[in-house]
Amino acid sequence: MISLKKYLDSDLAGSTEDFVPDEGDSLPAVIAAFRSALLEMGNCTLDACPALGAELKWSLGRLGESLSVEMSRTAVETTEKRVQEQLQDWGRRTARHYRRKTAEVKELLIVMAHTAESVGERDQRCAGQISEVTARLKGIASLEDLTEMRASIEKSAAELKTSVERMTAEGKAAVAQLRLEVSSYQARLEEAEEIASRDGLTGLRSRVWMESQIVHRIDAGVPLCVAIVDIDEFKKVNDDFGHLTGDELLKQFAKELTSACRSTDRIGRWGGDEFIILLECGMREAKAQIDRLRTWICGNYEIPGRFGPRKLRVAASVGLAEHMPGEPMKDLLGRADADMYRQKSASRENAGSLKP
Repeated sequence: MISLKKYLDSDLAGSTEDFVPDEGDSLPAVIAAFRSALLEMGNCTLDACPALGAELKWSLGRLGESLSVEMSRTAVETTEKRVQEQLQDWGRRTARHYRRKTAEVKELLIVMAHTAESVGERDQRCAGQISEVTARLKGIASLEDLTEMRASIEKSAAELKTSVERMTAEGKAAVAQLRLEVSSYQARLEEAEEIASRDGLTGLRSRVWMESQIVHRIDAGVPLCVAIVDIDEFKKVNDDFGHLTGDELLKQFAKELTSACRSTDRIGRWGGDEFIILLECGMREAKAQIDRLRTWICGNYEIPGRFGPRKLRVAASVGLAEHMPGEPMKDLLGRADADMYRQKSASRENAGSLKP
């Protein structure tokens, strides 16, 4: 970033026009290096916090791609500002995420420590009672009166039985309490994991969760197709009507996508205006399903607003790929993404995919 800004300050000072590089100019190489740095930054955030890093990685990749389209000082400065904002927001959310996880683990450790302490106190108390009975039993050996000896043995046996029964009951209660506490913690942990596996805006599955499902099915060797769905001209909705309208459209689109899919399909938000569908079937069946889905999700949407509902005409591009034996997930997703962009390029001739 420093090298890129220094280049701009020295060679493009005062200019906001698109830059056309001369032969041997270094700006394209610098921008390519910057895009590579953004990609690596995204990989690092994903490694640091898988639950929150996937969306940032996707967003940084998109910002890098935008620079290859527009080489201007304004574009670079805008990109730099957006990268800083997104990193700051990601840092805050990641800190909150790990603070919550730390608090949950700390709470469980405290519960276990208290349980262990109560078990120790119980064992010490019961051990003292048993020691008293044992001492009394040893003293019986010195008795000469058989009646007295019998009475003493019966009394000691009864006390010993009572101590053992009390220790058993208290032990069961302590174990039951520990199980209750652990069960409660496990339920909260599962709830937290469920929330983490969902996209916060649409409620669909997250990118990390979808990737784990794809890998699981690849390892199992089941028939598998992946579809990537992209809303055409979605950026125009944000630019013309604002991000709140864009968010509402994404939520409605996600609901329609869920309604159009089968119960066996897995649906997630891939990032931005892109969604992903996992279909456990071959290409022929998957194509038929995608054709039905496209008819369902494309059409008129009514978005509520402060000044009344706004009607939008929505179209979407859908890329589809079938998993080939031995193919890694990255290549499968790459083929689906490439097919989606082919569909999008073909549909650009139909102007006005999204109109108010």
